[in-house]
Amino acid sequence: QVRLVESGGGSVQAGGSLRLSCAASGYTFSRYCMGWFRQAPGKERDGIAIFYPDGGSTYYADSVKGRFTISQDNAKNTLSLQMNSLKPDDTAMYYCAATTVSRWSRGRPLCTETPNDYNYWGQGTQVTVSS
Repeated sequence: QVRLVESGGGSVQAGGSLRLSCAASGYTFSRYCMGWFRQAPGKERDGIAIFYPDGGSTYYADSVKGRFTISQDNAKNTLSLQMNSLKPDDTAMYYCAATTVSRWSRGRPLCTETPNDYNYWGQGTQVTVSS
């Protein structure tokens, strides 16, 4: 059974950093699209960083590009999100999610940042950034 467990959230002042981790179990890590999503109160859940199972391709939403870095440790089955230069607008519940690769292009996996495309979700970890 696929299980995702996030950790590392907390409260930080603007300009600070946090590192989120997602421990995954129950499946072969390298065959899944994995990503970080966030949802602020009253807003939709958005995909902010995606890691492709092709050896390192990534996607970042414009709102976090240049500040956040997604990485994956296959040996430890862990997905991480390093968040730097945090802003109050980054305040949200952050979720780790995974889905099997269902589309390929020229032998390379295609992943999306659309929450509805992801089958497996962690419980979330809260990130609060104060000004």
